[in-house]
Amino acid sequence: MRNFLGSVANRVFLILLAGILVAAATTSWLAGNERRKAFKEFYEFRIAERVEQIVFSLDNVGPDMRSVVLQTSDNFGLEASMVKDTENAVNDNPSLTALLKARLGDNRNVVVDRQNDCQLHTRRGLDFRRVEECQVVYVSLKDGTLLKLKLRMMRGPGGPAGRPPGIPYLSPYFALFLLLIGGLAFFVAKMTARPIKHLAVAASELGRDIDRPPLDETGPTEVRQAATAFNAMQARIKRQIQHRTHMLAAITHDLQTPLTRLRLRLEKVGEEDLRRKLLEDLAVMQSMVREGLDLARSMDSAEAMQKLDIDSLLDSVCADAVDARQDVTLEGCTRASIMAQPNTLRRCLTNLVDNATKYGRYARLQVAREGTDIVIRIRDGGAGIPAELLETVFDPFFRLETSRSRDTGGTGLGLTIARNIAENHRATLQLRNHPEGGLEATLRLPALNGI
Repeated sequence: MRNFLGSVANRVFLILLAGILVAAATTSWLAGNERRKAFKEFYEFRIAERVEQIVFSLDNVGPDMRSVVLQTSDNFGLEASMVKDTENAVNDNPSLTALLKARLGDNRNVVVDRQNDCQLHTRRGLDFRRVEECQVVYVSLKDGTLLKLKLRMMRGPGGPAGRPPGIPYLSPYFALFLLLIGGLAFFVAKMTARPIKHLAVAASELGRDIDRPPLDETGPTEVRQAATAFNAMQARIKRQIQHRTHMLAAITHDLQTPLTRLRLRLEKVGEEDLRRKLLEDLAVMQSMVREGLDLARSMDSAEAMQKLDIDSLLDSVCADAVDARQDVTLEGCTRASIMAQPNTLRRCLTNLVDNATKYGRYARLQVAREGTDIVIRIRDGGAGIPAELLETVFDPFFRLETSRSRDTGGTGLGLTIARNIAENHRATLQLRNHPEGGLEATLRLPALNGI
């Protein structure tokens, strides 16, 4: 339930549906009250009219003819009889009582009582009675004789037969109304939340691809303003990344020439031990410059994306490593393709293999298909690294003192470059200490169209 309410569309849907239902229920209740009031007035008017006809008919005939008139009362939809008293009846319908007195005269004794156990003829001419709710009207004639009339209580408007008046009735049309209102609320909620969803998707894609197409600046005013602001933000971030990348590339490129001249001059140093140390320091500086260039390219590579057979790429990377006398093996086959920058992705894999062989003596590669992803695992035979540093090692220029020192040639940029390349390919790169020993790098790439 919490996940359902976490969606903006679902919240808007529930608010709209609840508001519409409350409004519909309130208006329906008010309209029902007015309808029942009008029905009650009409119903009492018809009763008063019928009672008036019978009373005046009985007033205008002698006592010996009243039995004949009473027998015809069934034609008026009621049962009539002469009684001696009101049988302890209670006057519980003041409006009908007032109406009868207004039509018959205030000098008449009128009592209207509601009873729940009346026995009424259900069919004229048959001695078959049914117990149901009715109204009993006692009216005195001109000669003081008391007339008793039984009238069946009519149900309220819109309800099924047998339902007491005043009780609401939910017809099948109300279910259809709920269905239509629910569909409308759902459509409006989805339409309202769609721009927010598009903005969230665009923000997520922006983290993986700064060059993604800008959002369409269409729709309502608020949506256009949000899309315009998002596109402006994307353009500013893109310019900042480009400026930083170009600056880093320019600095590292411009250092190549003076470093080359410096190497030529160091070759002329006479003292062999000093010359060797200076050349080693120079080699470290040149390595850092090359890594800086690679870092700049990994952040903003201009290489085109193309369809690539991942198995062939892995075979080529491992073959090059073996030719360089590195202990590298490959297991598994996916027969899958990906969209990638071939040279850039090769650099990512080469960095991971070099990192494993340099600090863990060997590299064991395994490739497998897991759902819609291609998973490449590279395990070495080293001692691993502390768990709290598994993410820190991806920071630029970070080196572990025990292994990634200048003596072993590490610059602290290899893993940074590898992760940058992975993120540019909408992939993930994670490190973990393998339970059986060694460090394991896991590269998870999305397969092309899930095939």
